[in-house]
Amino acid sequence: MLVPSRRRLRFEVLIVLGLSLGQSAVYSVVQLLDKMTAAPLAQGTSTLNRSQSAREYFDLTYQLLDIMFALVPVALVIYFLTEHRPVGERGGSAFRRIGFDFARPGRDLLQGLGLAAAIGIPSLGLYAAGRALGITTAIIPSALDTYWWTVPVLVMSAIRHGIVEEVIVVGYLLDRLGKLGWSTPAAIAASALLRGSYHLYQGFGPFIGNAVMGVVFALVYTRTKRVMPLVIAHAILDTVAFVGFSLFGKAVGLG
Repeated sequence: MLVPSRRRLRFEVLIVLGLSLGQSAVYSVVQLLDKMTAAPLAQGTSTLNRSQSAREYFDLTYQLLDIMFALVPVALVIYFLTEHRPVGERGGSAFRRIGFDFARPGRDLLQGLGLAAAIGIPSLGLYAAGRALGITTAIIPSALDTYWWTVPVLVMSAIRHGIVEEVIVVGYLLDRLGKLGWSTPAAIAASALLRGSYHLYQGFGPFIGNAVMGVVFALVYTRTKRVMPLVIAHAILDTVAFVGFSLFGKAVGLG
C-alpha cells in the first residue's frame, strides 16, 4: 500500500476543507459578524433552503445542480481514502473503510433513528433557549416556493447534508488527523468545532448545539467505524426540519 507523507496529508486536508466545509466555516464567521454589526443577533434570520429563481423549472435546475456539485468533495475524499496499491494488487474500499455502505442496513437504520431522537429533541430546547437569550437568529429551514418538486428536493437536500457532513467531518477528518498523529480526543474536538463553526451564521446557540452533536457523532464513529448511521440520523433530522417547516410552518405561525 502506498502511504502518503504527513506533509502531503496536511495539504490534502487543507484542500478538501477549502473546497467544502472549511470554506463554509469561513463564510459562516463572516456572515455572523455581518449580522451582529447590523442589528441585535436575535433580529437576524438564517434561511437554509432558498429559492434561486422565480421561474419554476429554473429554480428546480439550480436546486439539483447545488445538490449534485456539493457531493463532488465527497467523491474526492472517497478517492483519497481508497487504498492505492501497486499494479496487480487490489486496493481497499474506502466505502467499507469508513462504513459508508449497506453492509448492515437494519442495524444502521435503528442506530440512526436513535441518534436522531437523542439529538433532535434537545436541539429544539436549545434553539428556544438561544432565541430567549438573544444569541440565535430566527432559523427558516425552507423558503422554497410550493411546487410539485418542493418536498422531494428538500428530502434530497437533507440527504446531501447528511452525506457531505458525516463523510467529510467524521469519516475522512478523523482518519486523516489520526494519521497525522493527533490523539483521538483532539481529533474529535477538531471535528466537533469544525461542525459548530460552519453553523455560526445561525448564531451561538446552533454553534454549541452542533459542536455537541459533533462530539456525540464522532464518539459513535470511533466505536462503530461506520458513518452510515450518522448519515441516516442527520438526514432524518434535516428532513423533519425542512419538510415539516415547508408543509406546516405557516399553519403554526412560522415563516
